[in-house]
Amino acid sequence: MTRIAIIGAGSTIFMKNVVGDVLLTQSLRDCEIALMDLDEVRLKTSVICARKLAEAAKANPKISVTTDRREALRGADFVIVMIQVAGYRPGTVIDFEVPKQFGLRQTIGDTLGVGGIMRGLRTVPVLLSIAEDMRELCPTAIMLQYVNPMAINCWALSRLTPDITCVGLCHSVQETAQELADNLGEEVRSIRYLCAGINHLSFYLNFKKIGANGNMEDLYPRLMELADKQAYPQANSVRYEMLRRTGYFLTESSEHFSEYVPWFIKRDRPDLVEKYHIPLDEYPRRCEEQISGWQEMEAQLVGNGKIAHSPSREYAAQIMNAVVTGEPLVINGNVRNDGLIENLPADACVEVPCVVDHNGISPSRIGRLPVHLAALMQTNINVQSCVVEALATGRREHIHHAAMLDPHTAAELDLEQTWDLVDKLIDAHAAWLPANLVKLCGVPN
Repeated sequence: MTRIAIIGAGSTIFMKNVVGDVLLTQSLRDCEIALMDLDEVRLKTSVICARKLAEAAKANPKISVTTDRREALRGADFVIVMIQVAGYRPGTVIDFEVPKQFGLRQTIGDTLGVGGIMRGLRTVPVLLSIAEDMRELCPTAIMLQYVNPMAINCWALSRLTPDITCVGLCHSVQETAQELADNLGEEVRSIRYLCAGINHLSFYLNFKKIGANGNMEDLYPRLMELADKQAYPQANSVRYEMLRRTGYFLTESSEHFSEYVPWFIKRDRPDLVEKYHIPLDEYPRRCEEQISGWQEMEAQLVGNGKIAHSPSREYAAQIMNAVVTGEPLVINGNVRNDGLIENLPADACVEVPCVVDHNGISPSRIGRLPVHLAALMQTNINVQSCVVEALATGRREHIHHAAMLDPHTAAELDLEQTWDLVDKLIDAHAAWLPANLVKLCGVPN
């Protein structure tokens, strides 16, 4: 019987999507599901939700619940990780409020920038601890890693625990494909594409449609026409602007991407935020909205009514089915580069098409990316590499280096401000960081 451990199962809404997909998958309907979280209140809600999903799907899984991570991991075939270290409060709130004291504004703050840097520093040690437990309790299991900052997390795991099989999973590639199909008035099932890069900064190298006669139609001219006429949803203004400037469409949302580069959020150009419809403080707004509506959602999930579930676009259940049955599947996964993309560093984490079957996760070789796309990605990889280096060596100064190389931070702050900001963030997050990174160090002479 397939055993699935879900670490961070108190994230009930996301857990619902993953477990719902599992229970609608024939090969997994009678699996074991171990739900684990440190928050007993949220965990109680999640287990009620999972059992209602099983009832609705007429499935017969063995569902267990625990606050003991090792108990959940023991004998697992798959480990799904969906944790948030330090939570929204105080973790994310600190990531947004301290930078504001320096005039540095963010939108999401979970992938790059000072918010993404700090999130990685407090998340990776926990992921490494999970991997260490897996090495003992389920050494052949596949970790399905859903936690941001995706590239930093997966890079650190591949460097520091290379014997644990891990793939980082995101929904931006498949969801953006759906968005583009909608923008063009096409059915997504007729769309074919090749997409590669790094997480949240991948590009569709081609984007085509299967015609009635079986021929492939290049859809990029039509996308460029939408860009030129500004005939697209306002929320996608940044992405269509980047299409005009680069010739390729990127996978992550405009609010995410706007804080990965120096061009859209600028203190002396407030008109840009308005022009490109950039929602500053968007992630805190979403979190507050979710928290305020939590009681209503909880009542829906655990009330007397049934829970309906339609298949989501998450990869987890599809991957597990492909491994269990051998039925091949192609996903876009985050893995160590090792030459998959020739003009990006070999040790970086890249997002490329992967074949999944009985053999596990087999990434595809892309070759060379267009030079300007690789150069853009390298600006983000520079930050990621310094964070991973800080975690691997315990050298606090690399956290400062990560921030000084961050495109958005560098566009807004000078070096002294950047150093002071990083020190304040480290102090504020000290309880969740490795002790050797909390130790104060000065600016070298």
